[in-house]
Amino acid sequence: MPKTVHILGKAGSQDMRKNTHFRQSGALFPWDVLPPIEPVMVLPLNLFDSLLAFAVCFNIMKEFKGISASSGVAIGKAFLYVDDVFSQIPRYSITKDEVELEWARFLDAVLAAEGEVLELLERANREMGEEQAKIFESHLMMLRDEDLKDQIQTKLNKSNQNIEWVLWDISRELTQKLSNASDPNLQERVADIFDVSRRILHKLLFIKKVSLADLQEEVILVTHNLLPSDALVMNKRFVKGIAMDMGGPTSHTAILARAFEIPAVLGLSTATVEIKDGDLVIVDGNAGHIICNPSPEVLERYQRMAVQLKKMAEDLKTLCDLPAETTDGYRVSLKANIEIPEEAPLALQNGAEGIGLYRSEFLFLAPGQSADEERQYRAYKQVLEALEGRPVTIRTLDVGGDKIIPDLQATEEKNPLLGWRAIRFCLAHQEFFKTQLRALLRSSVHGNLKIMFPMIPGIEELEAALSLLQEAKAELAVRSQPFAENLEVGVMIEIPSAAMTADILAKKAAFFSIGTNDLVQYSLAVDRGNERIAYLAQPFHPAVLRFIKRTIDEAHKGGINAAMCGELAGNPHATALLLGLGLDEFSMSSASIPLVKKNIRSVSRADCQQLADAALACTSYLEVEDLVTKWMHQRISKKS
Repeated sequence: MPKTVHILGKAGSQDMRKNTHFRQSGALFPWDVLPPIEPVMVLPLNLFDSLLAFAVCFNIMKEFKGISASSGVAIGKAFLYVDDVFSQIPRYSITKDEVELEWARFLDAVLAAEGEVLELLERANREMGEEQAKIFESHLMMLRDEDLKDQIQTKLNKSNQNIEWVLWDISRELTQKLSNASDPNLQERVADIFDVSRRILHKLLFIKKVSLADLQEEVILVTHNLLPSDALVMNKRFVKGIAMDMGGPTSHTAILARAFEIPAVLGLSTATVEIKDGDLVIVDGNAGHIICNPSPEVLERYQRMAVQLKKMAEDLKTLCDLPAETTDGYRVSLKANIEIPEEAPLALQNGAEGIGLYRSEFLFLAPGQSADEERQYRAYKQVLEALEGRPVTIRTLDVGGDKIIPDLQATEEKNPLLGWRAIRFCLAHQEFFKTQLRALLRSSVHGNLKIMFPMIPGIEELEAALSLLQEAKAELAVRSQPFAENLEVGVMIEIPSAAMTADILAKKAAFFSIGTNDLVQYSLAVDRGNERIAYLAQPFHPAVLRFIKRTIDEAHKGGINAAMCGELAGNPHATALLLGLGLDEFSMSSASIPLVKKNIRSVSRADCQQLADAALACTSYLEVEDLVTKWMHQRISKKS
């Protein structure tokens, strides 16, 4: 009889065949902390149903594979948080004379819901900041949308059904359209529709909702979908981990979990069906695993791992104020990648010397929210002021591909990642682009701003973008609005053509920042979002390493710095190799900074250069992985 049932969520059907020592996530450096659990039986989603009852009866340990949304390990009792208001919706016929009464009930419920959202908006502004408060501004807009109200009233008049059912029916139609959209960001906005509809239904049905603010003990939160309002009010002191059926890396839950430093795994599909209230649950946010009812042996290993990670985190905190300097005196800069302004203070707490990548597209992705010049200016200003003079690199809009701005309704493309995205999109929408450039320039008086253009394939696009930047400066001068005249403007190296013409780009750019996520994808012709081939997206591939090396060398020849803001920069397994290749600046999630700094301070640059030379001579990524793993074991793990 099997000891473990492995259940694959929407991310879990990814390749389980790969089990090399090198882990691309790089969230931890657990050489000796916890070996992987050997899979005894793997059940894809379409096969496990018939055996689920058998597994439950015998209390078999179950392991779920999902999406790693926030790193760390948490162990605790499951708190099953499932709002079943949608299963309680009555349906009955009403007379014509009752339509007016139903409509009045609806308006009263909407007014009460508005009051709740206003309270949440005030709380969000106070506790989380302006940008997260925008979520609830969007909910207010939905509640006050007269067109939507007209649609509901029309259906109420025609159907002669009670208002609860009418509201639910229209909500289902809207959510179905969004769920079937090809854009994952639109899919994730389903949560906003559910949140608003649920709130109104609670008022109509006089249902008192269980609040996550009332938690009084430590729990692992198991839920189908954690809505923005739930995340805001939950008692973060007692929520030790999150396991969620839905969600992707750009969902509100993922962003908030990282901001709160709560280990989280999303995209589990069936967690709320198979995990019972009170079950013992392990959240492995590093590997994207959830383990329910672990065996004593597995529990002991994870308990040991949690203790070691806690001690590791405490030890690493002592490094926050120390420089990222090798044993032979070579110093590099460590910066943070952020998506929302509220992440800036956490970056500083983890020892970031600045912001190496602020992804400005977060401002544009939420439907119903206008990213006008003033709103952008306030967001950029907030980050610059929080950094108190430290450098802040803000990337201009990187939209398209898998990131669609709903309000612009970009046309579908057969190959969006090779299509109308990033700088191409911005150059095609010049007035739209100049709005962002003006907001950036205006914010520059509040701190040390650097601007970075994404997806630059060659000199033509860079010169066009620089020309528009000059136009934006001229427009502000006419307005008599101040800005920093001599801003550093750099480019991301993400396309093989950019790496191959780095010598040309270095004459116009103030710095390079290597985006390894796309560079790997484009260099190896691997769609990293395709679960069938994602394991082939290997940043240690010799071709990728040569592109990185060429970029760094040409940057130095041109007298500029070479940074890296892709995921590889935050991978502690890659630190020594990147040092040896000559990288000047590493930018990563703030949680990764202490460990990367520890690794930097544990090695000499001379040894790292020898490692890089050996890696560049390898003929396959497997050779590189083996080389780096052995090297790290010998020089770092033994010192730990």
